[in-house]
Amino acid sequence: MTVLAKIKLERQSAAAIAAKVNSRETSAVAVAEETLARLAAYDAIQPQVWISRLSEEAFLAAARAVDARVAAGDVLPLAGVPFAAKDNIDVRGLETTAACPAFAYSPEQSATVIERLTAAGAICVGKTNLDQFATGLNGTRSPYGAPRNAYNLTYVSGGSSSGSSVAVAAGLVAFALGTDTAGSGRVPAAFQHLIGFKPSKGRWSNRGLVPACRTLDCITVFTNDSADARLVDGVIAGFDAADPYSKALADLPRGCKTIGVPRREQRAWFGDCESEFLYDRALEKLAGLANIVEIDLAPLQEAALLLYGGPWVAERTAAMEEILADNPDAVDPTVREVVEAGLAMSAVELFNGIYRMAELKRHADLLWEGIDMLAFPTTGATYRVAELLAAPVALNSALGFYTNFVNLLDMAAVAVPAGIRSNATGFGVTLIGPADTDRALLDAADDYLAAADLPSPPPLDLEGKMQTVKIAVVGAHLKDMPLHWQLTSREAKFVGAFQTAPSYRLYAMADSVPPKPALVHSTDGGAIAVEVYELGVAEFGSFVVEVPPPLAIGTVTLSDGSSVKGFVAEPRALTGAEDITGLGGWRAYIMRQS
Repeated sequence: MTVLAKIKLERQSAAAIAAKVNSRETSAVAVAEETLARLAAYDAIQPQVWISRLSEEAFLAAARAVDARVAAGDVLPLAGVPFAAKDNIDVRGLETTAACPAFAYSPEQSATVIERLTAAGAICVGKTNLDQFATGLNGTRSPYGAPRNAYNLTYVSGGSSSGSSVAVAAGLVAFALGTDTAGSGRVPAAFQHLIGFKPSKGRWSNRGLVPACRTLDCITVFTNDSADARLVDGVIAGFDAADPYSKALADLPRGCKTIGVPRREQRAWFGDCESEFLYDRALEKLAGLANIVEIDLAPLQEAALLLYGGPWVAERTAAMEEILADNPDAVDPTVREVVEAGLAMSAVELFNGIYRMAELKRHADLLWEGIDMLAFPTTGATYRVAELLAAPVALNSALGFYTNFVNLLDMAAVAVPAGIRSNATGFGVTLIGPADTDRALLDAADDYLAAADLPSPPPLDLEGKMQTVKIAVVGAHLKDMPLHWQLTSREAKFVGAFQTAPSYRLYAMADSVPPKPALVHSTDGGAIAVEVYELGVAEFGSFVVEVPPPLAIGTVTLSDGSSVKGFVAEPRALTGAEDITGLGGWRAYIMRQS
């Protein structure tokens, strides 16, 4: 029996582990031993999740120390809870690399957040992989390898906090620290069905963090549920005099009566119809909790563009000034391309950017007079690893469309799951509020998740999931029809019988052998019966090659609003054709003809 067969990789609860260790129902050592087994098992799948880990001896010694504290009467909020830290956060005893070996150093002291977690009884397992210098939202920009989505290994994990998100999704640790400057604590959460809590700037200390943009950076946490995010926040949050950007803790009350969303024509999906469908479903659930108000996205997008297209890129350059000057070849080529643009920024451009950002910040502040929070898609699309490697800048920019403005405009955010794509990757929405509404956002996340009643995350992808495509057939490829063999010969899996949205017309084409229909989108159409099948990507490609004109494969919308690939027709297909829309489907037409 393999190690994976013996170990059950399930998500963990920090609160549940701490309760059991504090009550002596289990021990921190027992939790650590189980964690070591999980780590060993998943190393066979994605060893690139980690850059460094504690030795087994050091990990068990830390666990014994927690058990001794509990035995002495201490009640620790995170007793024995294993966690991971993104490798741009200092952990004493482990190198900090920021995913750049030439940059590596051994910190003399752990970051403030690590010290506070350790004092609460948590045990840091190790340092996780990331997009180098936290520059990227996809997870592919690391010399240590690209952590992949835990639910579909063909797809990106999201970044830059790639390894941390996978470590939680795969059940290796109960929670993991990430960072977020432009969305790095939210995008990976969305893709992997996680909670991604991004505190207000200054709520959590950044002492001991390798900066990306020092004035914008936030340390974040990935958890399985909002209760654990709230628990970790309770331990970490608070003023730290050693961090010049730290501020006094505040929790502003915030209702959830009105939620702002982008105007429909401003929503960008980058060709991902599933994301659009899942966002609409999420808004339906939110509409049961609050009034939904469409807002103008343009000012927020203008702010977002200043992050990489304006002078704020120079802040990243400042953080990497020394290595860019002394050893530029050590920097990932895409990261270097992004940050070197800051070298050309002038002080005049910087101040003009600051002035414009102040104007945009005032606009954002006025938003809160009419709405309580925003509910945006976390991302509009997801991508395969190969796609990101082929177009690293353009596709990464698409991932930040809904996230880049948040820190620039001093907002808090929590990313929550909002559905499962057909490829098993996650879709998420992010609840966004003004600074210091962190706890109110977590409360709103609880309300949304209770209303959404989402299914559990799909099984982990442990061996490389077969990539598939769903296709709706409407005529000669239906079961028991003359061309159905073209599906069965490709081992197509029957998904189910469905109706299209009521926006199609069906025609019986003239002189077609065997008889075939033409499905045409129409504003005065009806619902048409279809069958949906699932094929492998290669099989789908070979199937499409055999589709004869004037038919073609396009996108068909089903009655529930979801979309699949399906048969459509060119205009010439209607020459001499009979409109049979009123029959509701091809089977009824064939029965009428017999």
